[in-house]
Amino acid sequence: MSKYWSPVVATLKPYVAGEQPRIADLVKLNTNENPYGPSPKAIAAMQAAVADSLKLYPDPSALALREAIAKTYGVAPDEVFVGNGSDEVLAHAFAALLKHDKPLLYPDVTYSFYPTYCGLFGIEAVEVPLKDDYTIDIAAYRRDCGAIILPNPNAPTGIGLPLSAIETIVAEHPDQPVVIDEAYIDFGGESAIPLTRKYENLLVVHTLSKSRSLAGLRVGYAIGQRPLIDALERVKDSFNSYPLDRVAQAGATAAIEDVAWFDETRKKVMESRERVTGALRQRGFEVLPSQANFVFARHPGHSGADIAKGLRERAVLVRHFAKPRISDFLRITIGTPEECDRLITALEEIV
Repeated sequence: MSKYWSPVVATLKPYVAGEQPRIADLVKLNTNENPYGPSPKAIAAMQAAVADSLKLYPDPSALALREAIAKTYGVAPDEVFVGNGSDEVLAHAFAALLKHDKPLLYPDVTYSFYPTYCGLFGIEAVEVPLKDDYTIDIAAYRRDCGAIILPNPNAPTGIGLPLSAIETIVAEHPDQPVVIDEAYIDFGGESAIPLTRKYENLLVVHTLSKSRSLAGLRVGYAIGQRPLIDALERVKDSFNSYPLDRVAQAGATAAIEDVAWFDETRKKVMESRERVTGALRQRGFEVLPSQANFVFARHPGHSGADIAKGLRERAVLVRHFAKPRISDFLRITIGTPEECDRLITALEEIV
């Protein structure tokens, strides 16, 4: 605490990112990174961008990237917004679309950046409890509110909603913006992007960190009708007109265009996820049904904290949340087959 801090800083509870430790021979399954690496075409594009002149500013509109995203999803380039990771895109959405006189709604077990953004931007929020089975309760969102944000699939549970359920929420709130955070949608979910053509209140947010293996590049995007995108651009241009550098724009564009690599690597992740789910259940774990590149699991005979500690002692890192309702769960990223084998071997020694 410092006398120079503003009242906002003094009361903030910052988001805590996943640990990035330096441990020899580490199996790192705590931050949902893709184990297979980015598209070779993306790497080549980034190398070419570095070799090119970096003395000039990047395109502030990232037009080539927005055109590639627009072509992929069948929308117009001016219906696409890009930013420095989906976290920045979400931050702009909180400032531009989710702050109203009435409260923002989101699940009580969800992405922990949401309450941080509410504190940063002074947004009143109501956390809507998940059902006992950790699914999102659609009926509970039938209430007066200023806006809604939902991750689909949800994090850290990994449970996805069908597109019909998303459409129900959007349709029942025509006067409120609804943001669907689809960070993990490419691992088995059904994207709500097609609904943006029908609903003017819907914004869908994606990241290239997961299914396109570019967590280190920091690129995210949003798709929605033009008035919503215009709101995000107004906030972005009042904060940082150049959020994506030349290297990021080149790599992200190539990654979006390399559909074959995208499909191949996400298929591998999904296959390993099903294998890990089966192996965990055979060893007595409860595993929630996941449509993400991770699983959320707990063991009835051991605390989540104890299992996480035991895994760390064996150089396997997973994510444990010491929070109500989920303190016994572990969020386990799906790694390579070899990394998954080491995880299972380590768990057999612990449980």
